[in-house]
Amino acid sequence: MVQKLDQKLPVANEYLLLSGGVREGVVDLDLDELNVYARGTDYDMDFTLLVPALKLHDRNQPVTLDMRHSALCHSWLSLRLFDEGTISKWKDCCTIVDHINGATNYFFSPTKVADWFYDSISIVLSEIQKKPQRGMPKVEKVEKNGTIISTILGVGSSRMLYDIVPVVSFKGWPAVAQSWLMENHFWDGKITEEEVISGFYLVPACSYKGKKDNEWRLSFARSEVQLKKCISSSLMQAYQACKAIIIKLLSRPKAISPYHLRSMMLWACDRLPANYLAQEDYAAHFLLGLIDDLQHCLVNKMCPNYFIPQCNMLEHLSEETVMLHARKLSSVRSDPAEHLRTAIEHVKAANRLTLELQRRGSTSSIPSPQSDGGDPSQPDDRLAKKLQQLVTENPGKSISVFINPDDVTRPHFRIDDKFF
Repeated sequence: MVQKLDQKLPVANEYLLLSGGVREGVVDLDLDELNVYARGTDYDMDFTLLVPALKLHDRNQPVTLDMRHSALCHSWLSLRLFDEGTISKWKDCCTIVDHINGATNYFFSPTKVADWFYDSISIVLSEIQKKPQRGMPKVEKVEKNGTIISTILGVGSSRMLYDIVPVVSFKGWPAVAQSWLMENHFWDGKITEEEVISGFYLVPACSYKGKKDNEWRLSFARSEVQLKKCISSSLMQAYQACKAIIIKLLSRPKAISPYHLRSMMLWACDRLPANYLAQEDYAAHFLLGLIDDLQHCLVNKMCPNYFIPQCNMLEHLSEETVMLHARKLSSVRSDPAEHLRTAIEHVKAANRLTLELQRRGSTSSIPSPQSDGGDPSQPDDRLAKKLQQLVTENPGKSISVFINPDDVTRPHFRIDDKFF
């Protein structure tokens, strides 16, 4: 429906759906403007949807980006890479730079694209609310958080948070990360290089000293989905446990995100013997190891990006912030079980709140216009449950959503190469 408004989005598009929201570090965005949403109070399930505004999918050679004005892992994007029709279509979402020789260069602006995207989504959702159709979700909230559009949809008695991120999608691999392919990695022989380097994104986030209107961040979310297939279940358990502990404990002042933790886990997979990491009953060992690695990164103010190691993701931190978080982490290391119990209790409390709100909603005698008919006290959770089932039953797999713009009532999912 957004595509139909002004035909800016590609007609044939592929959206990458990730389990978890931007606030949980699903992608490396690290935005300061994100509003705080509480699981149980505001939403029950959360997802991140990467929506390509532009696609560059016809190249076989390494993609060279304009990184002259940017910090490492970031880039400007000139529309010179695209045809005249694309430039004409997106001119109003660009910053313009005139050169001495008289030529004009249009740089795709993440902030202007996000503004356009938010306005377009707001129009579409307003139309849906004016003419509610059977089976369509109820729009609970739409907010712009920096360059992210956060939408909470009511599906039956479930509330689903979508962080929608406009991105630029590339097929192939960036030249700046080419040397990484030459190294030995834990996934060698388990999945093919073609699967790992099938594509990358530019996401709307600038560096700490960058120009917000021009600078995008390189994202390897598609590759990370593939790499998860090669990580043992016990290490993934330890990662989830560590993430649950640090997500609130180290959130203020903002310094460490779950994305940093995930990078450390990937580095650990490269560093440690495969037979050690494959031990099924070593989850506790791995949890302590991740805490130690995180402590080491903080004290040394060094966390290399997994795909572009020359990019240190912690170099901007002050000594004061680093030491504050290091002390907090030391308390976790002295009694990780207690901190884990506290994190679990928070999850249980959120679940109890969700069930209580659902129970209250089910006692209402007013049928929802979004329901499929039948008994109004039995909310239609089929879409929510199907989506959750697809994500939980297919860990580490690439889940894409294909939508026919001429019939938006019939989405279908692709998991790797299978359709649902």
